Amino acid sequence: MQAKAKSAPKEPDATLRLYRSLRRIRRVEEEIARLYPSDKIKSPVHLSIGQEGIAVGVCDALEARDAVSGTYRGHATYLAKGGSLNAMMAELYGKDTGCARGKGGSMHLIDMRAKVLGTSAVVGTTVPVAVGYALAQKRLKTGAVVACFLGDGATEEGCFAESLNFAALHKLPVVFVCENNGFAIHEPLSKRWATDRLCARVATYGIPAKRFADSDTVAIRKHIEKALPKMRKGGGPIFIECLTWRWREHVGPGEDYDAGFRSKAMLAKWQKKDPVAKAAKALSAKQRAAIDAEIEAEIAAAIVFAEASPFPAIEELGTDVYA
Repeated sequence: MQAKAKSAPKEPDATLRLYRSLRRIRRVEEEIARLYPSDKIKSPVHLSIGQEGIAVGVCDALEARDAVSGTYRGHATYLAKGGSLNAMMAELYGKDTGCARGKGGSMHLIDMRAKVLGTSAVVGTTVPVAVGYALAQKRLKTGAVVACFLGDGATEEGCFAESLNFAALHKLPVVFVCENNGFAIHEPLSKRWATDRLCARVATYGIPAKRFADSDTVAIRKHIEKALPKMRKGGGPIFIECLTWRWREHVGPGEDYDAGFRSKAMLAKWQKKDPVAKAAKALSAKQRAAIDAEIEAEIAAAIVFAEASPFPAIEELGTDVYA
């Protein structure tokens, strides 16, 4: 068996660490929304504002050797697992220093240094990829776990059922994480599912499943942390469903409440559960100010890095591109 990988350095105080991660993701995406109308960002963006608590809760429990796969709404997953902010911003700008050398954009983030396997614009496609990676980790006896993030819409894809069955059958170390924001683009669950008992469906595969009523970062973290030791020893996959709410529109920096398919009243309800604000209340004003200042400086530097970086050379157009 390979030696246990060292975890990335973490602040000893979990309260500080979780706030820093939540606030950093929120502010990065707010800056993306601010910059987007300038057309400097060359990629469509699907913001995870409002959903950050899930990615942070799961990823904070993971070790450096563990991997994640994400969805097209993957900024939070990528950053929570330790993906390079400079490389992510450059990727959104379409620059050669981006994490996919400027060819993938917001929806195709990857950073194998941080064990971010990748995100995809095609719904559900990263689920079997994560399961395959988990199979490799089991055969290599690394003890590593894969956290596979997916949306509620992805549970309607055939590969979701196939992946769950395969992972359960072979007792693979996968944490399936459903970020259930209630909509597949604009279509609500009530028009797509006969029942909302997703965890009951998953349990028929022999996979322990738990629903969280909101993005409670601390509760999610505790659940994952408790499950990991058994999973590392061959205990098989687990599944969590986290109810959440995307504050912004499906794609783009704005809002979509005037479209009529969801209400501002529901936004207000979910904003009362804002994981960033909740984490902030646990800190002193001095602690928050220090962390916030560091985050602002890091984001400003990442934007400068992205804007100063070159675009890929024209002769590189087909390099690293597979069909």
